[in-house]
Amino acid sequence: MDDIVTENLTKSYASGWPGRPPFVALDGLSLRVGRGEIFGFLGPNGAGKTTTLKILLGLVRATSGKAFLLGQPAGDVATRGRIGFLPESPYFYDYLTAEEFLGFYGQLAGLDRAAISQRVTDLLKLVGLVDARTRQLRKFSKGMLQRIGLAQALIHDPELIILDEPMTGLDPIGRKQVRDLILSLRDQGKTVFFSTHILHDVEMICDRVGIVLKGRLVASGRVDELVRQDHTHSVEIVCQQVKTDGNTLIHSLAARVLQQGQQCLIVLPNPDAVDAIVGEIRRQGGRLLSVTPHKASLEDLFFQEAAQETARALPHMTSGRAS
Repeated sequence: MDDIVTENLTKSYASGWPGRPPFVALDGLSLRVGRGEIFGFLGPNGAGKTTTLKILLGLVRATSGKAFLLGQPAGDVATRGRIGFLPESPYFYDYLTAEEFLGFYGQLAGLDRAAISQRVTDLLKLVGLVDARTRQLRKFSKGMLQRIGLAQALIHDPELIILDEPMTGLDPIGRKQVRDLILSLRDQGKTVFFSTHILHDVEMICDRVGIVLKGRLVASGRVDELVRQDHTHSVEIVCQQVKTDGNTLIHSLAARVLQQGQQCLIVLPNPDAVDAIVGEIRRQGGRLLSVTPHKASLEDLFFQEAAQETARALPHMTSGRAS
């Protein structure tokens, strides 16, 4: 069962200038997020990630298309109680202590006093802030604020958690803490949908990802599947005592050849030519030091899709210019 479904979602905003076309924030976006998975929603700033989240939460109306959360139309009042949300730049009442803050949101969620007390204790343990329960939020670090924000999103034990750029502004330790929290939520059977532009974090924790560029979903699937579809593997060969100057075979197969004294680096655009290059090294009596394959990463795929999207947009940008 899918906890999030969007079908041909579009959102346009008036430009505010006579004669100018509307700004298209989303352009036919369709995606599915399965129950119990961590889904990373990738894209640069301005790609349409936050607009998508606002539509899913019923904060903004789509121009056209459909969106469903937990089997109900986006914005359904009864369904909101089953969803937890942490915005990108939340504002907290920083004069409150951690336990007061969570207690306040527990009351908003309709929990009774006993349930709030137990839930606050459990969540402070989960996010590693038990020792800071009586500390005011104004004295929290950025990483601590993100963790207390996550605790706030979980106060009513939601089935679906939506996070907008949860890693932004965190140091490596803070990012790891948030990653570990997200993984623990999946272990509890919850669905996590989060937007981000930090590719490394996505590769580490996500079951599936979607890449959005200029309001369009350009790729979606498991990370390993998406990378495997992109056949831009390369191989680095390091050797010694091999003459590469004027060697037609090596230069015809290699993408790059770097000679430094007796040592040589040969970069192949794919693994098909490895046997031929190794054979040439042996023929010359050279020494093979290493053969290192480099699998295409999510970052490679992201930039490839971005370049293709830019190339598609260029004809439209130039067609309107006077010749």
